Amino acid sequence: MQLDAEINHLLDLMPASGRMYTKLVSSPNMRSKVIDYPVSRLWLKNLRPIYINFELWQELSRSQRDLLLLHAVSRLVNIGFFKPKLKQFIIAFGILALIFEVTRSDVIGIIASGALVTYMVRRPSSGDDQEEIQTADEQAIATAIRRGYSYLPAINALLESIERTAQLENRALSSKELSRAKYLKKLMERPPSSLFISMDSLGQIRSNS
Repeated sequence: MQLDAEINHLLDLMPASGRMYTKLVSSPNMRSKVIDYPVSRLWLKNLRPIYINFELWQELSRSQRDLLLLHAVSRLVNIGFFKPKLKQFIIAFGILALIFEVTRSDVIGIIASGALVTYMVRRPSSGDDQEEIQTADEQAIATAIRRGYSYLPAINALLESIERTAQLENRALSSKELSRAKYLKKLMERPPSSLFISMDSLGQIRSNS
């Protein structure tokens, strides 16, 4: 696989928003991973990096590479478009309560507020993450269709990319990947039109945020 040709192909594959907000970074020293992309709001003001180990990357098929990259791009581009969830509101309330109790020098109040914030910060937000991941999968498939893929082959390529990546990284599928696989199999039973209705809903989230 010629590196320059592959990078040019991936850049052409991306939607315009992907080329605008993300950057591809060759990471040959990243031996234990095929692809990595920090999902953090800290990247909002900068180009969001997608690190690729091209030595392992070439072990994936063309369609697997395409869908894996499109999922990463969709996930990063969507950062910041999702409205705060209940967890974020509770954390904000707890911090305000903590500040208030500190000004009052109320030890019991400080302990209670601090405990609430600590618990909510440590509490897994799997529901929020799952929604964002599923939306990224749907958007990746929709983009692939606009690039010439058919509906079912695009879903199948994305599903295969999840399983093949785990094999190349010598690990079992994570709980999130198992959830993704289950969701993608459900998508196979839905008509393609439902996918684009879902994308319209994402557009509403963006316009209202």
